Amino acid sequence: MFFIDTLELEGLGNRSYLAGGAHTAVAVDPPRDVDQVLAVAARRGVRISHVVETHVHNDYVTGGLDLARLTGAAYLVPAAARVSFDRTPVHDGDTFAVDDGITLRALATPGHTPHHTSYVLEERGAAVAVFTGGSLLIGTVGRPDLVEPRLTEELARAQHASAQRLAAELPDETEVLPTHGFGSFCSFAQADGDVTTIGKEKAGNDALVQDVDAFVAGLLAGLDDVPAYYVHMGPANAAGPAPVDLTAPPLADAADIAARLAAGEWVVDLRNRIAFARGHVAGSFNFEADGKIATYLAWLIPWGKPVTLLAQSPEQLAKAQRELARVGIDRPAAAATGEPAEWISANQGLRSFPRATFADLAALDPYEHRIVLDVRRDSERADGWIKDSVHIPIHQLHRRQRELPAGVVWVHCAGGMRAGIAASLLDAAGRDVVAVDDSFDAARSTGLPMITGPRSDS
Repeated sequence: MFFIDTLELEGLGNRSYLAGGAHTAVAVDPPRDVDQVLAVAARRGVRISHVVETHVHNDYVTGGLDLARLTGAAYLVPAAARVSFDRTPVHDGDTFAVDDGITLRALATPGHTPHHTSYVLEERGAAVAVFTGGSLLIGTVGRPDLVEPRLTEELARAQHASAQRLAAELPDETEVLPTHGFGSFCSFAQADGDVTTIGKEKAGNDALVQDVDAFVAGLLAGLDDVPAYYVHMGPANAAGPAPVDLTAPPLADAADIAARLAAGEWVVDLRNRIAFARGHVAGSFNFEADGKIATYLAWLIPWGKPVTLLAQSPEQLAKAQRELARVGIDRPAAAATGEPAEWISANQGLRSFPRATFADLAALDPYEHRIVLDVRRDSERADGWIKDSVHIPIHQLHRRQRELPAGVVWVHCAGGMRAGIAASLLDAAGRDVVAVDDSFDAARSTGLPMITGPRSDS
């Protein structure tokens, strides 16, 4: 009897899997922090015999090489992937015995990358599940534009063919288990639901219901921004990542924090945006530990710049450190825990800024000068925006702040988290800012003048 355990990586919007039988198991697309994979295997009482990569990842640092070294497992990597370490090269059609009656069969599914490979889990020769990585996802597919711009259309067409192959060769009841699609920017769109099968995807996935030309046109038209840190992930994974180090970073006192700020280093406050707005160290930035810290901090920070983390508790610090290690921010320069009053010297004061709703913005005197800053992505703004608002996506704000006119900046996003990040960036630069901590859906019912985007008209 087989089992499949899912490891949710919510911060990155990904999943990893451990699957096998009574004695041995295979780990699929494991995260950098392999201790949690080992813990699942220990609870199952199984030995990890194989570690599998569906592709060289662009959105996180893999733990596959380290996990294979620790367990002595065979490390299965698509043969066409250019890597600098010893591995078991996988070709289309290769099979691997996992446990008694349980095998893994490789199925070439290029599209997300040229070498992408899916793996069919079979019990007594019958397909029960397929690990599709960044190929066929739940209601969508992995994006084809992360490798090389000149290959994007070719890979989009390959993505369609790969989805069609999976649907043609696997039974309808086969469970589809993707790595991407749960918030990762490696996915073309957010997953449509939580579980799926080949049969369900045949009924509604564009890659399976549209002809190739219509599918490719829609895919290319809908591609979104790519996080800046992605450019560092592929090379790190191809070179073979070093084992992760999650030991606590050096402790920073108030003087050390001040010195790091003066040196131009990033000091990041991990508390929630409400607490940060109420009081924080001047010059610090707010990336909530419970938000998508790995994605947005790695996207915005100049790569390689030292970062000091300020946390409410050691547990919050450890959680954030783990998230950041998954995207290659391995060792914080320093850290502090406690309350913000402990992070400043006696002659300093804390900074603060107000929070508001869209109703508060709508209630302002129409002649009162203020700037409305929209930090959503282009694709989000295309559905509609507040008239006369300035648009600078959050990942561009740090280098484009000078484009903002003088005055109080009311900054908003779609739900509040990114507005909190943006407000902290502007506050650190000395701007007067109000963080609109509200759902953009509420803006439409407040009387604010709105411009309807072309996508909303269609």
